[in-house]
Amino acid sequence: MTAQEVRLCGLLLREHFGEVVEKVGRHLIRSGAQNLRTLLHETGISIDLVKKSLCVLVQHGVCVFSSGRKGPGSPTEYRTSCDRILRILRYPRYIYTAKTLYGDTGELIIEELLQRGDMTMSSTVKTVADRLTQNMEEGRSMDYSEVSSAFSKLVETHFLQRCPPMAAAATKNGAASATPATPATPGTPAAPVSTTLPTPESFPDCYRVPHVTLIGKGKRRLSNEDGEDQRSAKRAKIDSETHGDEGIYWQVNFERFHLHFRDQAIISAVANKLDQTSSEIVRTMLRMSEVTTSPTATCTKPLSANEIFRSLPSSYNIARPILDQYLTLLVDDPMEFVGKAGESGGGMYVVNLHRALANLARATLESVVQERFGSRSARIFRLLLRKRHLEQKQVEDFAMIPAKEAKDMLYTLLSQNLVQLQEIPKTPDYAPSRTFYLYTVNQLPTARMLLQNCYKTVANLIERRLFESKESKRLLEKSQRIEAILASLQASGAEPEQLTEVEEMITAPEKQQLESLRLHINKLDSAENQVDETIFLLESYINSTVTS
Repeated sequence: MTAQEVRLCGLLLREHFGEVVEKVGRHLIRSGAQNLRTLLHETGISIDLVKKSLCVLVQHGVCVFSSGRKGPGSPTEYRTSCDRILRILRYPRYIYTAKTLYGDTGELIIEELLQRGDMTMSSTVKTVADRLTQNMEEGRSMDYSEVSSAFSKLVETHFLQRCPPMAAAATKNGAASATPATPATPGTPAAPVSTTLPTPESFPDCYRVPHVTLIGKGKRRLSNEDGEDQRSAKRAKIDSETHGDEGIYWQVNFERFHLHFRDQAIISAVANKLDQTSSEIVRTMLRMSEVTTSPTATCTKPLSANEIFRSLPSSYNIARPILDQYLTLLVDDPMEFVGKAGESGGGMYVVNLHRALANLARATLESVVQERFGSRSARIFRLLLRKRHLEQKQVEDFAMIPAKEAKDMLYTLLSQNLVQLQEIPKTPDYAPSRTFYLYTVNQLPTARMLLQNCYKTVANLIERRLFESKESKRLLEKSQRIEAILASLQASGAEPEQLTEVEEMITAPEKQQLESLRLHINKLDSAENQVDETIFLLESYINSTVTS
């Protein structure tokens, strides 16, 4: 955990949950596990606000709690980590992926669950069906069964999973806001002193969809002023209905999304390096290995050429001899995305997941050096990555760059910690005349340094976006009020003259300023998402290297 990670986590918590939750979250990040009494004393926030903040953090899976370290009966302790909070940065990507794979229905299901933290299947289906119906033309509505089907598909492919029983019970029974001495799971023996918490996969019913009795269609929101009162009056009746899934809460399986992002990055890299057919072969291999390969494995389970041939999409129409040629090409490629593990069954092949991530991270580092220091510095950087250790004279000769320029570039890269200098003395006195000075690149530490730079960049982008919005707060509020008035007039069937009169309440300079602001904010949002792709790639490479 570094200062840049803490800063970025604080900005994400403030933007999504407010300043009080940010203060509590930052304190937990810096201090580690804390009980309620210590949190109250050290943050100086009222007990009511601290309890509500902890409820919000627990609800969204950002904070976890367990029995105290002093044994059974000791105050419950709360802890959070930067990794959990940094997932918030990737929310748009999760939603977009769900939309790509499962359409608008899948998109709204994931969006609702990310927004609420966890929900029952029946309440999710109702909310999503109502939202889809609202956007349909008059007279049409979304059937609950269609949304339930999309929900079941997301569970089958493990993009959704049940919350662990302890977390679900705690979130709903208010254990997060209970007194410190309350056990984590009421009605069960106190857990032994341990920092390990149950994971969803440790329960047998993690991906079992309950039988939900939901019949009907989505309802439109009433546009008149009495609509909210009518809905409030009916809410107790609606909520009291039973659908067969009471107490079963669902959450987004972030790890499954991360595996999908990793596979897509590998497929895209193969397509760019070779061609579309090669990428389709690798996609087929990854799809076949999804169930059998551990998330932390360095490579997939071996697959025979016969199995790969049978599993290829029929639309590609690849003959068996052509497939063998493509597999040989992939194995011989220097990037080593695919490796050969044996000769049985026409040849056994694996996808080298760790090697692929290492090569993608390496390409990212080279790209950064080229963008910041130019193509000649990138040539030197690539040379050091390939040759490992070189003296200054060897760098000049191999890179074919004049001595003075090569020296300046090496010292610039050295000052930025992108290149390291290793001293190998011939004698114990370290005399400069009798010492070899070798330049080298250590990929893992360099990737870690670049990752911290990425965190800093995203934090700067968020701060800039918040500043831009704050500066134009009055204009944005005026624009929102006018949009609300227009929507109300359109719903009540107002005359075109009335609509035009309301629209003219925003002057031409204000419209121009709003357009400029929206353009800037869109650019900042887009930059955040692009930097997050680099962050994901570097994090995946670092985690893969550590576990392997």
